[in-house]
Amino acid sequence: MKVIETFGPDETFELGRKIGEQIAAGTVISLVGDLGVGKTVFTQGFAKGLGIDGAVNSPTFTIVQVYEEGRLPFYHFDVYRIGDISEMDEIGYEDYFYGDGVCLVEWANLIEEIMPENHWVITLDKVLEKGFDYRKITIQGGFEDEDSCN
Repeated sequence: MKVIETFGPDETFELGRKIGEQIAAGTVISLVGDLGVGKTVFTQGFAKGLGIDGAVNSPTFTIVQVYEEGRLPFYHFDVYRIGDISEMDEIGYEDYFYGDGVCLVEWANLIEEIMPENHWVITLDKVLEKGFDYRKITIQGGFEDEDSCN
């Protein structure tokens, strides 16, 4: 496990960008955090690191957004509105999770039972005592033992 502190949206974006630049095909990331903690900012940086220059927003109502213009296909999920796990079957989640791209799943804790065994978990937490823009970002998997994401 690796813990990284960011002190503003720009730093959270930059962390996402650095990880996106180095991410390998086939990686699935669970992105966990309360509303307003910076999941979208992190994801926008991640997409930028993959070489995606267009707008990136949470697919809250569409569940998945596909971006193919980067160095790897990027499948961005927001499963906050999933009412039943069978809805994931309906959108063919396995094609994305086990495909040739990279998946980032916001609110993945809601579908934990279908997440791949070796997925990463990135948790964003606010700690208001350290300031409004402070984020504690915990990474489990992937870069957790490397300095490349500092």
